[in-house]
Amino acid sequence: MLITKIYRPDEIKEAAKELRLGELIAFPTETVYGLGADATNEQAVKRVYLAKGRPSDNPLIVTVSSKEMVEKYTGALSKEAQKLMATFWPGSLTIVLPIKPGALSKAVTGGLETAAFRMPKNKTTLALIKEANVPLVGPSANSSGKPSPTTAQHVFHDLEGRIRGIVDDGPTTVGVESTIIDLSTKHPTILRPGLVTAEELETVLQTEVISDKHKVGQKETPKAPGMKYKHYAPSAQVVIVSPLEWEKALAFANANKQAVAVMALEKDLANVSTEIPTFSLGENITSASQRLFAGLRHFDDQLRPEIILCAGFAEEGLGAAYMNRLKKAAGETFFSDLKI
Repeated sequence: MLITKIYRPDEIKEAAKELRLGELIAFPTETVYGLGADATNEQAVKRVYLAKGRPSDNPLIVTVSSKEMVEKYTGALSKEAQKLMATFWPGSLTIVLPIKPGALSKAVTGGLETAAFRMPKNKTTLALIKEANVPLVGPSANSSGKPSPTTAQHVFHDLEGRIRGIVDDGPTTVGVESTIIDLSTKHPTILRPGLVTAEELETVLQTEVISDKHKVGQKETPKAPGMKYKHYAPSAQVVIVSPLEWEKALAFANANKQAVAVMALEKDLANVSTEIPTFSLGENITSASQRLFAGLRHFDDQLRPEIILCAGFAEEGLGAAYMNRLKKAAGETFFSDLKI
């Protein structure tokens, strides 16, 4: 079994050397931790799928440190792509673009003629990519299907012994993965909601952005992560509680203290019995998005309840990204669906 090393930000030269040798190194971003491998090394990329237990038709995001690094694989960028990069990079936006034939391995693209590119807003990781001098594949650094990691400790929990190292730059600040927009089609389309909203994208592109295509069929190859397979799920059944359902939900929790845990905003946790395990999502949708995955992992790692009641939000702005992840974790199960 590999010994998985924790690297400090001032040790990225050593981490970059391992990447160039074909090893797997997890890295921080502002959203979640990514699992890095040299995107130009097919064998290293295939090891990412093995380490995560990830289906091989699920394409990988290519993480870059500059627009010029993207152009090596796409050729000249469209005006739309340049506008988005100028506005949102570095940041929480991934852009799907057509690539030159054979420019990247099918292990990266899932066999498609497109690839998804992102430049994260994290100085340590940008320096790591520049030092390695290659783009990195960057799926979330967790076991496939489990909650995404927002700390280096989450990565270590899932992947210890399966990867060479983890660059620890502290907890992430956004907490849900980047928005993914597809620019390879006639109409710009959001494949996964995130911090960057459809309204912000439309303002920059000056055209309508389609924002409701977040899933594909079982026989289709997804263009982006998170569109096909179950994601973000802890061992317990997650149940989404809408804002107006908390009174009934807490009555249910009180009647089933040994089996239920609660993830909610501070104002709602004030009404929860002290006998019920809880996790605070903070004061608003921003803190809730940042803490969502950590909360799901908290119960998975420790108390192992049968049911986790988790706060739902309106699907607008950042709430759309939060609810996209929560619905996947819950298998679309709402408290109103329970036969109580």
